[in-house]
Amino acid sequence: MFLTAVLLRKRIPGHQWIGKYRRPRKVTLRMMQAMVRRLEIEAENEYWLSRPYLTREQEYKHNTEQRRAKWEAFKRLQQAKFPEHRYISDHLNHLNVTKQWTC
Repeated sequence: MFLTAVLLRKRIPGHQWIGKYRRPRKVTLRMMQAMVRRLEIEAENEYWLSRPYLTREQEYKHNTEQRRAKWEAFKRLQQAKFPEHRYISDHLNHLNVTKQWTC
C-alpha cells in the first residue's frame, strides 16, 4: 500500500504555487531576457561606480563649509522654535506689590 502510494503519487501537496514543496515555474524566453537586461544594468552601474569622478584626496573634506553652513542654519531654526528663557522673578513679580522700601 505504501509503495503503491509513493509510486503513484504525482501531485504537489497543498497549493501548487506556494509553500515548501511548490511546483517550480517554467523559465520562459521573456524571463531570461529580463534577467539579462537586469544584469547588464547592474554591470553598467558597477562600471561607473568603479571610476569615481573625484580622487580620495580631492574628496576629503571637499564640502566642510557647506555642511557647517547647513548645520548652523539648522541650529538657528531649532533655536527660533524654542521659547525664550523664563525666570522665577517674572512669575512672582506680582507678589512684590506690597513690598516697601526700607533704608
